[in-house]
Parts: sequence; structure tokens; C-alpha cells
Amino acid sequence: MSEPTTVRHATSRAAWLPSPAGRAVLRLAQPPARRSLPGLAAGVASVASAVALLACSAWLITRAAEMPPIMFLGVAVVGVRAFALSRSAFRYLERLLSHDAAFRQLGALRLGIFARLLPLAPAGLSETRRGDLLTRLVRDVDDLQDLPLRVVQPLATSGLVAALSVVGVWLVLPAAGLTLLLSLVVAGVVGTLVATALSARSERALAPLRGALADDVLEVVENLDVLTAFGALDDRLRRLRLVEDRLRRASLRRSTGAGVQAAVISLCAGSATVLALIAAIPALGTDGFSGPALAVVVLVPMAVFEVFAMIPPALSAWRQVRSSAERVATAVPEGVPAEIPAEPALDADCRHDTAVVAAPALSSGTIVIELDGLGASWPGATHPAVAGVSLRLAAGDRVHLAGASGAGKTTLAQTLVRFLDYTGSYRIDGVEARDLAPAQVRRVVGLCEQRPWLFDDTIRQNLLFARETATDADLLDVLDRVGLAHWVQSRGGLDERVGERGALVSGGQAQRIALARALLADFPVLIVDEPTANVDAGLGDTLVRDILSAAGDAGRAVLLISHTPVPAELLTHTLTLTAPTA
Repeated sequence: MSEPTTVRHATSRAAWLPSPAGRAVLRLAQPPARRSLPGLAAGVASVASAVALLACSAWLITRAAEMPPIMFLGVAVVGVRAFALSRSAFRYLERLLSHDAAFRQLGALRLGIFARLLPLAPAGLSETRRGDLLTRLVRDVDDLQDLPLRVVQPLATSGLVAALSVVGVWLVLPAAGLTLLLSLVVAGVVGTLVATALSARSERALAPLRGALADDVLEVVENLDVLTAFGALDDRLRRLRLVEDRLRRASLRRSTGAGVQAAVISLCAGSATVLALIAAIPALGTDGFSGPALAVVVLVPMAVFEVFAMIPPALSAWRQVRSSAERVATAVPEGVPAEIPAEPALDADCRHDTAVVAAPALSSGTIVIELDGLGASWPGATHPAVAGVSLRLAAGDRVHLAGASGAGKTTLAQTLVRFLDYTGSYRIDGVEARDLAPAQVRRVVGLCEQRPWLFDDTIRQNLLFARETATDADLLDVLDRVGLAHWVQSRGGLDERVGERGALVSGGQAQRIALARALLADFPVLIVDEPTANVDAGLGDTLVRDILSAAGDAGRAVLLISHTPVPAELLTHTLTLTAPTA
């Protein structure tokens, strides 16, 4: 079981300024100008129409009270109608255009994150907490759509319209323009400081706490039977409640800060109206400043502050977006560890520098694997997990790779399929494996893992992804070869589901399904890692015999990894590994 998750909080400077890796994620989350500017323009037009509607309505109502000829009111009447309609129309366009741009960019962001993740999988992610990684790649990536929608858009539209409103009021009455500007500055500074003091720490903690909660929930669900059997379930649930309580308190503190901030803005909005009234009354009747103009300078601050109220939540959203960007940026390392094989500089024609590197034939039956002094390490390890391995594996060979736990058997299997890089020499038909793309190697060398992954789907779909063109007859034939044909028929056929991660099948049946999948892929070299690990002892020998019988036909080479003895008559030779010294 993992240790309780500790959530570290950033410094106050880091609450506003992202790291270089975080900035790279934020740049990817922000749509390009050609997509974001139309929505931004529509947003400015919508917000400006709202302010203009109030100003025009205030002037119209006040001027109409003076009972002038109707012709003097015609332009204002048309203006009220125009601004009322344009506010809604531009609001609709702003929502449509800005969300379309954000959602399109979200797809590009997900592809960018997975592009960084794929070179590391699976060996480079062996120490990653799966629940937290899932939260980063789903919830935190989704939160990044708030950057264009709840940060950039509100700040740009409300800031620009507030500035234009101050200029407009200034042109009508400079003193009223000054009071509006001061009120906006006070509301922005005080509201931001109050919100930062009350909720900034909580906002930065929300994303890590969600990841911790998701990881703990996943751990409890996946290990529910073991926790129950050993009486540890109550302790794990108690820890789960503690994390949930921390997340709830952080959410409440964030809401408290937002509420106080809204109160400060409302207070400043009322103060702006009162100050405008105080400044406008003495000027009434001077320099053409009339009653309708007074109504405009007194009432416009109400509309301006309604617009300005979007800025503090945008700053709050920025802190959370920045935190999510940092978590997404650190979901995988910025560079690929040295222990993970890098893709060679190959183009579509498999060209390496100026020479053409041909992929080994997959069906010739002449594949020869040669290892000479091979060694490999896991990312972050201080010493090699396997070292000095020499082996020749030719077509038709059935080799038993033996050794105690920790000797490096699984590490060697991961290396042969190029999940891990290696030292020494590893040649496939005379071609050094590091000169080939890992995908080329994996078309030759297949791996049946100790815990094969079965998708929560039908037996048919769990087999078809190995060979999409296979017919039902092909699937039934390969299932018969691994001893599952009668079992599949008794369960209702190929459309029967296997459950989440194969929960509805036994360990031995899961191994046989994985073997059938490997046979469909027709790997010239097949590695089977600990096939009896999840099988009753009485069925282990039968399973091993079936695996070697089914996998060893058609000139296929088989490397069987097992720490238990294998009958000598089934093998061509045995290689025993010993753990390398530190």
C-alpha cells in the first residue's frame, strides 16, 4: 500500500507565475488568435452593448420626462432596441465561438499530452500512481479549458469595456469619470487581496487533493478483497475520509473567498454610484450638463461594475488553471529517461541516416535473436536489474528462463520488446535492435505478460485487436489451439464479456486468452512471462504444456519465463538468471 498523499502548496509568487513547463502547457491550452479573436470580439460587443443599453435607457427615460418633441427621442429609442437585441445576439455568438475554439484546442491539448506520455509507457510509468495520473489526464486537462473561457475572455472583455466606460463618463463629466476609475481600482485591488488571502491556498490545493482522492478511491476499489481479508478496510476508509474532508474544507474556503470578494465589489459599486451623484449634482446646469447627462453618469457605474465583477473570478480561475497546468506538465517527465529507448531518426521508408534499415521478416521462420552481455535498468534505479545475459534464440527453440524472484526475468522480457533500453548487444537477424524503431521490434517479438490486460468487452473484441481481419472461424480455431474452444461455447460464444480487467475469467483462462491473442498476431518470437503465477498449482503443468504446444508450432521461438521447474522434455535448453550485484 502506498503512503498517505502529501499536498504541497506553492509560494505566493508561484500562485501567479507558472513554471516554464507550465507555460508550455498553457500555450497549448490557449486557442490561436485566428480562433480566439472572433469570440473575443463578440464578447466585447456583447458587454459593451449591455453598458450602452443602460446608458441609453437612462438618458431616454430622463429626457422623455422633460416632454420634448418625439423627434428628439427617436435616435435613443432606436438605440435602446438595437443595444437590447445586439447584447443577446453577440452573447450567443461569443458563447458559440469561444467554446468552439476552446473545445477544439482541448482536443489538441489531449493529443499533445498523450504524445509526451506514449514514449514513456509502460516502463517509464511503473512508479506512477494510476489514480492521480488519471485525474491529471482527465480532470486537470478539462480544467485547462477555463484558460480561454474563464480567464482570458473575461479579463479581456471586462477590462476593455471598463476602460472605455471610464473614458465615456469622463467625456460627459470628468469628476464622475475619476470617481468611477477610483472605485474600480479599489474594488480590483481590495477584492483581489481579500480573495487571495482567503482562498488562494485552497484553490492551489484543489487539483492535488482531487488527484489524491481519486488515487485513494482507485486503490481501495482495486484491493477491496485483500483489504477486507486482512481487516485493513476500515483503516483505508478512514484515510479516504480524511482526504475527502481536506478537499471539502478547501472547497469551502474557496467559496468563502469568492463570497467576500463579491461583497467587496457590490460595496464598491454602490459607492461609485453615490460618489458619481455627489460629483454630478454641483455640476448640474453648468457647461450644458443636464438632467439626462446626470442620469447617465450616475447609472452607468452599475452596468460597469456588473461587467467588472467578472475580473475577480477570472483571477481565481487563473490560480486553479495554473495549478492544473503544473500538474499536467509534471504528469510525465519533460525528457525521456535514458533507460527508455528513443525512436531512431526513421522516416516513412524506415531510413536511418542515409542507409535503409529493413524491418525483419515476420513470417519467414528464420528469426534469430542473439544477446551478448545484455544489461538493463529501470528508470530511477541506481544499479542494473539484469546484466551480462547471453542467449541465442532461433526458430523452433523453447527456452526456459529460470531464476529466483528479483533475478531480472521480467526486466529481460521488457527489454526484449524494447520497453527498456539496454547495454551490450541485442541483434535480430544480425541487425542491432537499437537501430530499429521499437515498433519494428515489437512486430517480431511478442510478450504475454504475467498479468495480461483484458478489456471490459467481449471475447471477440479482446482478440480482434491483435488481427482486425480475423474471422470468427479464425478466432474459434485459435481458441481451440489454446484449449478454450469448449469453454467459450459453454459461456455463450464469442460475444460473452470477460469483465473489467478479466474479472469474469480465471487466471489460467486469462493467460490462455492472452496466448490466443499472441498467436493471432503471429509473432515469430514469443515471450511468456510467469504463466502459472495466477493459476492453481495442479493446473500449472497443464497450462505450461498447452502454452508450449500451441506457441511452439510453425517454427516459432518461445521464451518461457518461470521461477518454477518446467519438464525438460518440453524444452530445448534452460537459462538461469542471477541477480546482478550492486
